[in-house]
Amino acid sequence: MKIKALNGFKDIVPGEVELWQKVEATARDIFARFNFNEIRMPILEKTELFARSIGEATDIVEKEMYTFADKQITMRPEATASLLRAYIQHGLHVQKPIQRLFTIGPMFRHERPQKGRLRQFHQLDVEVLGTPNPRVDAELMAMGAMILEELGITVSLEMNSLGCPICRPVFREALLNFIDDRKDALCEDCARRSKTNPLRVLDCKNPTCRKQVEEAPSIQEHLCSECDEHFNAVQGGLTQLNVQYSLNKFMVRGLDYYTRTTFEFITKDLGAQAAVGAGGRYDGLVAKLGGPKVPGIGFAMGLERIILLLQQQEESADNTQIDIFVAGLGEKASELAFPLAHKLRGEGLFTAMDHEARSLKSQMKQANKVNARYVLIIGDNELEKGTAVLRNMESQEQQEIAITSLSTELLSIILPHSTGGNPAQTHDN
Repeated sequence: MKIKALNGFKDIVPGEVELWQKVEATARDIFARFNFNEIRMPILEKTELFARSIGEATDIVEKEMYTFADKQITMRPEATASLLRAYIQHGLHVQKPIQRLFTIGPMFRHERPQKGRLRQFHQLDVEVLGTPNPRVDAELMAMGAMILEELGITVSLEMNSLGCPICRPVFREALLNFIDDRKDALCEDCARRSKTNPLRVLDCKNPTCRKQVEEAPSIQEHLCSECDEHFNAVQGGLTQLNVQYSLNKFMVRGLDYYTRTTFEFITKDLGAQAAVGAGGRYDGLVAKLGGPKVPGIGFAMGLERIILLLQQQEESADNTQIDIFVAGLGEKASELAFPLAHKLRGEGLFTAMDHEARSLKSQMKQANKVNARYVLIIGDNELEKGTAVLRNMESQEQQEIAITSLSTELLSIILPHSTGGNPAQTHDN
């Protein structure tokens, strides 16, 4: 019986991993343009960290976390809490008053696997700590939009404000009164959490619940003057940056720590899993976790969902090229080809080579599979003549090159037009 990966856990194999590398490289490039620094945190954390930050009444803490050691240790279900723990522990606010940080890696939730949603999933996460400026809110959303735009993914940006500890209690009371009149028509989950976390009722995906809250009060109508001013300034910043957005009064997000700005990047191409990325402001969370009283804002994007969107656009996962495939035919030719391939790689060419002494026909098939631009053929006949054959795989034209000057000639022909392919493809086949 074959041993397979656990349900909800997925291998990322060659042919697909190249898309992941493209997404990660695009994100890292844009993060650098926006002056973000990378941070890496461990996968295991104390369970208390997530209970205090995410909220004990959330679905994540109640149902979805992988916990160990009598529930004292948890595999991280999201990145923000871990990042803030590291920020506090290492006193990063002392080193630099405003920190702009990002991380990329796996997260874990024990929930039903479905399209674009696995038990081990990957996120890119960004956080800005130390400034309440609404321009930063707009800048972060613009950065997220830029990442998706440069990847060729079309989304819509939806935004809301959740207010602050001053104005949210007033809204919460109005919402509770509204829900109480309709509690009998709500699903079991909404009826249960209507007292502990009533804002989540607005976020329920159950069609019956959604219909019940269509006329629910909007928090935008209950914002205090400071939150209203902040919310208007964020919208003004998005307009300045030419970022299109819409307001969604039902957006509350599933985590307790959000205040003021919340936002989501929404796609119509993944069914129920519509959010490609989401985030918001959490001005009181750092202090709640034992750190300084500094504001913060961030967002995360789900890499699995981004990959699905790219695959649906029929973008090739293997869209890079090998510059040259070195086909050595026979032991003597392979002895020559082996160090030559290494030298070409050292000079910057993306190079593949067969080590199994296969036939020329077989090696040409391999060259096609790796999308090689050129194939260099060296066999016994070529050794006798003192020349190798270089074939242009696009035009099928061939030319002979003296073996004594192979590397020099190949570099002069190929290097000016090198594909700059993915380094992962330089491995031998």
